[in-house]
Amino acid sequence: MKRISLAICTAALLIAASCTSKQPAETGIYTLRNDAGMEVSVTNFGGRIVSILVPDRDGVMRDVVLGFDKVEDYFPENNSSDFGAAIGRYANRIDQGRITIDGVTTQLPQNNFGHCLHGGPTGWQYQIYDVIEADDSHIKLQIVSPDGDNNFPGNVTATVTYSLTPEGAIDIAYEATTDAPTVINMTNHSYFNLSGDPANHSIVDDILYINASCFTPVDDTYMTTGEIVPVAGTPFDFTTPHAISDGVTADDEQIRNGNGYDHNWVLDTKGDDTQVAAELWCPATGIDLKVYTDEPGIQVYSGNFLDGTVVGKNGVAYPQRSAICLETQHYPDSPNKPQWPSVVLRPGETYHSHCVFAFSVK
Repeated sequence: MKRISLAICTAALLIAASCTSKQPAETGIYTLRNDAGMEVSVTNFGGRIVSILVPDRDGVMRDVVLGFDKVEDYFPENNSSDFGAAIGRYANRIDQGRITIDGVTTQLPQNNFGHCLHGGPTGWQYQIYDVIEADDSHIKLQIVSPDGDNNFPGNVTATVTYSLTPEGAIDIAYEATTDAPTVINMTNHSYFNLSGDPANHSIVDDILYINASCFTPVDDTYMTTGEIVPVAGTPFDFTTPHAISDGVTADDEQIRNGNGYDHNWVLDTKGDDTQVAAELWCPATGIDLKVYTDEPGIQVYSGNFLDGTVVGKNGVAYPQRSAICLETQHYPDSPNKPQWPSVVLRPGETYHSHCVFAFSVK
């Protein structure tokens, strides 16, 4: 296990991380490896995947996720990004930042078009997870989120475990418990570019498949409307694999509302994580990524707001659509849409979520 440690306890991180005056918090990078030469590096700052090295069709190792060269580059005072993060408490958006549980309404931060996005401005992607277990094949991270963290109710203890399999899959398991009713919706926010060359290769040339016959439309603030509509006859139909470019700039109201793809698909897998939920293939390198999950939905975000101002690994400025996110999840704003699967977690229950990113070459 390769580990690079950085002791940090700055004023900024006192707000965003679990740093105390008695014991400085510590961040590091931990590298998982398998016998095929694949490497996955993770930092406990935000529970982030910082790199994924996989071989292409010629055996050349490619780093297929966006990110930064150093852990401190992820700190919010340096870059405000979700690159690779374990998102919590609630991935995606909550309408107007309001939730009501058992008749009690709580006002959350409104950090995105009036809505609460990814757990608020100091969500778990900007906090420090404790390393509970770590070896060459897996790392288990834990975060203790106090009652009132970004105004969310309940003391929550959550874990995320990354395991690298011999077959080349990253298995991600989430768990959480609470001492008071709350909402939980965790995901991984990796930005994938399977060419390993985000400066020169747009993801619009890649081939995408989504095992979903419906999606959830959004308004012009990216908030779900409460509808579930068929993808047939729309730019959202990826039930047959085809290039992302076929629809990402289509003359379509939903494409305009999302500035491209930034939508939740309603998976037809019905919680069966042995079925492929989504698949992304890069013709340039032959690298293929299959996504499996027990979640009911997947958010596909086509890097619409990357604009070349964020400078990442090796000094590369990330242009628009230089990456795609495949975020397994419950649907956005589920706390306010009782017709959708519930995200409420109560004392005595354990939240579970499972996602697998399986890499191969074809």
